[in-house]
Amino acid sequence: MRRAAAPAFEADLLAAPKAVPLLRHAVREHLGRDCPDVQLAVSELLSNVVRHVGEGSPVTLRVSCAGHGVTRVEVTDSAPDAEPAPAYAECDAEGGRGLTLLDAVACRWGVVRNALTKTVWCELPEDSAGT
Repeated sequence: MRRAAAPAFEADLLAAPKAVPLLRHAVREHLGRDCPDVQLAVSELLSNVVRHVGEGSPVTLRVSCAGHGVTRVEVTDSAPDAEPAPAYAECDAEGGRGLTLLDAVACRWGVVRNALTKTVWCELPEDSAGT
């Protein structure tokens, strides 16, 4: 039995480390189910904004059903020139694995830019999203 798709979740905020777990929890509550890969994507994409664009930067998080059994996570920030790319992290490094993890769990991911913003998005199979 297929569950009806939840309406899209959207939040506008200022990037801050304390917002990451709050939004991860809010997305889980909104979807009404366990969704570890969606929560991972939310955490990694928001953390990248905090780390690479800067704390206090305006950001928009969107989570939606993209259709065809896919959940889409998008994070838009105000730094169109910041280039997200997977990096190699040393075994004992505390960070640097976010996009590598995202690449491992997502069906696909990418970046959309315009003159003022950048959106990093990923699509996750619904079965990994807890449906």
